[in-house]
Amino acid sequence: MIHEHEIPTGSRLYFGKTAKLKRTLENTTSEFLEKHEFEEIITPNFSYSGHQSIDDEKTLITLSDESNNSLALRADSTLDVVRIISKRLGRATLHKKWFYIQPVFTYPANETYQIGAEWIGHDNICDMINLNCDLLNTLEVDALVQIANINIPTIISKEYDIDIDLFKNGEIGALFELEYEWLSKLISVRTAKELEALLELLPTCLVKECKKLIEIAKSIQYANVNISPIYYSAMKYYDDIYYRVIKDHLTIAKGGGYKSSGIQSLGFAVYTDSLLKVIEG
Repeated sequence: MIHEHEIPTGSRLYFGKTAKLKRTLENTTSEFLEKHEFEEIITPNFSYSGHQSIDDEKTLITLSDESNNSLALRADSTLDVVRIISKRLGRATLHKKWFYIQPVFTYPANETYQIGAEWIGHDNICDMINLNCDLLNTLEVDALVQIANINIPTIISKEYDIDIDLFKNGEIGALFELEYEWLSKLISVRTAKELEALLELLPTCLVKECKKLIEIAKSIQYANVNISPIYYSAMKYYDDIYYRVIKDHLTIAKGGGYKSSGIQSLGFAVYTDSLLKVIEG
């Protein structure tokens, strides 16, 4: 029996101190992004194209519109922002830097509040990672920034006929069992210096993408940065450099490069609830 005061598992309730802290966090972040010339956008809660963002479509909360077209509760904001700006508002604005403060929804009743930024038509990922790091400093949060390159596990999977799901699911033990010396060493790499020392051992097909990862890691102006060359993002649209921000075993932000409607863009999302846990201690 469900009591009238209960809320669905995965939904969010904020009150008192936490509600005030959430509002302060959102206000501080919006002021920070506005200072860096980002404008705010609030996208519809419903989308016709949620399947283009989420790898597992079973997590979508779906329904139909009045014409029986399939739509879903917003499960991700990134591609919606780019599509709306480029396709619907293209004649009304030429602005390329946008941010949003809104939740996303996944099955059965999960709400995830996010503060995100999208830089449409920009392709220098260092600019976006450094912006995210500046935000961390503004919020006085000392975290780990972990940088990966989606192309590295993709190439390994293709060239060596290794199931990409091993990378997606983080099945490190199974990768070690393949007994490729270079792969075992690559799994253990954590710094740009370590990866540089490994370049001569790596297959030629990986050298270019590893050098790219090294260069970017060295360009990040933040104290605590490492690299994870074989990490594979669960988001369908990230196709190049990708990063996570981790604190107290919580992922508090993610970001990377992607292409939508033929436009190369950059974005990141801060996970409000995880960040609140970090701030509250």
